[in-house]
Amino acid sequence: MGCSFSGLNALYDAVNGGGDIWINENRFRIVRQLGEGGFAFVFLVKEVISDSSSASGGGLAKKLKDPSRLSGDGTYALKKVLIQSSEQLELVREEIRVSSLFSHPNLLPLLDHAIIAVKSSTEGSVKHEAYLLFPVHLDGTLLDNAQTMKAKKEFFSTVDVLEIFRQLCAGLKHMHSSEPPYAHNDVKPGNVLLTHRKGKSPHAILMDFGSARPARSEIHSRSEALQLQEWASEHCSAPFRAPELWDCPSHADIDERTDIWSLGCTLYAIMYGVSPFEYALGESGGSLQLAIVNAQIKWPAGPNPPYPDALHQFIKWMLQPQAAVRPRIDDIVLHVDKLIAKFSN
Repeated sequence: MGCSFSGLNALYDAVNGGGDIWINENRFRIVRQLGEGGFAFVFLVKEVISDSSSASGGGLAKKLKDPSRLSGDGTYALKKVLIQSSEQLELVREEIRVSSLFSHPNLLPLLDHAIIAVKSSTEGSVKHEAYLLFPVHLDGTLLDNAQTMKAKKEFFSTVDVLEIFRQLCAGLKHMHSSEPPYAHNDVKPGNVLLTHRKGKSPHAILMDFGSARPARSEIHSRSEALQLQEWASEHCSAPFRAPELWDCPSHADIDERTDIWSLGCTLYAIMYGVSPFEYALGESGGSLQLAIVNAQIKWPAGPNPPYPDALHQFIKWMLQPQAAVRPRIDDIVLHVDKLIAKFSN
């Protein structure tokens, strides 16, 4: 990984007890914890620039080629991952590699990273911790915003719904257009950061590339199909997971249209706050998998006036159980642009 560290014990103590940490040559002060989940913790940090570094244009500014990625006030988000096994270590390394492949305004950039070895309390045992540095977005995720709005019985306007969705499509198109094409594999409201802008629709950024991988694969046997399903159950959130990842045929071509299904679910969630299939979880004898595989969508009561039927038809177009007839990202972008033009007037 080529990551150099000094004072590892001080670094470990700082992250766990508050204080300063070093990521490679740059120093950051922990402000507060923003969140946690699984083996990961996210902190708000502020870069500490010495007088000598400031005079020489050093610090993170010296490392980043794109000055637009620098924070105006020196604050960033630091993700700390506790790594318990060699498999987890490889997953984090792959996340770092994939994050470094893409550069787009609607994809969260990885600014810096490091992986360190940490002595365990067990005699002779060595574990690892990863530190990933990102721009910070304090307005929260689409999921956070949807939950707040739902509690207040508020909804995004039709134009805001389409503008947020258009930005997600732009980021995803960048991934799908790479060589080879990459699928994000976990498009959902919890992986979309929103930044509110006065007089404009929110700025949307797709994040978390821990599940991303080359989009296209050929399934030649039942064993391979079951392996894909097992992988998907671990890496793709169930309410937003495409039917072919729930029940994969023994002979199938899997491609980036798994993301199109998740996009359709996410558009529904921008409008109504949840996946179109989560209702099944609350029904007696209900099955999320059956609702998804059969594309059984239920439309809740929306704002007054309600969203136009054109948005419902757009969602249905993406939520086709047969991946082969699902549209591709270029088709989606063309259609959402037409809808924006129609409803912006």
